[in-house]
Amino acid sequence: MKTARKAAAAAAALALLLTLNACGTAASGDSGNPSPTEIGLRDISEGVQPDPKAVSLLPQSYKDKGELTVAADPNSPPTIFLAQDNHTLIGLNPDITRLIAKKLGVKVKYVEAKFDTIIPGLDGGRYDFTVSTMAKTDERLKVVDMIDYFRAGTSIGVNAGNPQNLSNETLCGKNIAVIQGSTGQLKRLPALNEKTCTSQGKPAINAVTLPSVQEALVQLHAKRVDGVLYDTTALAWAQTQQPDSFKMLTPALNVGGTGICAVAVKKGSDLTPALQAAVQSILGTPEYKSSLKTWGLEFGAIADAKLN
Repeated sequence: MKTARKAAAAAAALALLLTLNACGTAASGDSGNPSPTEIGLRDISEGVQPDPKAVSLLPQSYKDKGELTVAADPNSPPTIFLAQDNHTLIGLNPDITRLIAKKLGVKVKYVEAKFDTIIPGLDGGRYDFTVSTMAKTDERLKVVDMIDYFRAGTSIGVNAGNPQNLSNETLCGKNIAVIQGSTGQLKRLPALNEKTCTSQGKPAINAVTLPSVQEALVQLHAKRVDGVLYDTTALAWAQTQQPDSFKMLTPALNVGGTGICAVAVKKGSDLTPALQAAVQSILGTPEYKSSLKTWGLEFGAIADAKLN
């Protein structure tokens, strides 16, 4: 970017992609190719048949009801957000949820909930389960069973073209923006710093703590920082929508945590075995791979629906 105005405009465009209300994402344009949000309106589970093992494990009470109540916080593109109709939930998590329901032979009833209220709601019986890109932690595992379905984690974003030819291993001495209070600030960057820099006698990574990802992207495009450390899913979405303005370094950071996300259900629930069988039946299928590709999240594929 040659001018501050252009830098600010590019940063603002990226920031919009990462805001909570993502119903105005990119249109298909003149090429005739549908955008991810247009593709996301299709029901990816159409034609998927129930999995006999999963159905056999589903308690009769759920079969009789014919419906599972699922908690959803629709504010995290591209994993879950509202389509342009401001009604339909789209993204990776709704795709996975619909596939789980089909594998179990039941329907889904979504209940909107703020992220930090979901686990208490599961524990209190208000929801049957959730697919919320939720990371496994010791505290959460005291209250809920968690079934692996996706690897997210944290990544580094740089300006388009990666003009400094940076990688996860060559950030020593660089200015990397992190969001105040985030896992990136508290765990990921310190772990990366120790592994790749200070333990080898190299200059430390300089963490530039900022209040929001929007501000971090402004600083990146103004070249006041060399990179931004943030959620891999959000950075991948930004790269998908604005490939000429932004690049995400790969692979995702594998320090300071596994990055594995899991389906959550009340601890010891009689629904847990059926859910695990359903998720395992999904992983590796064309529908699973198609959903990951649609949302620019192919890097997150896993093969084992491990129960934690």
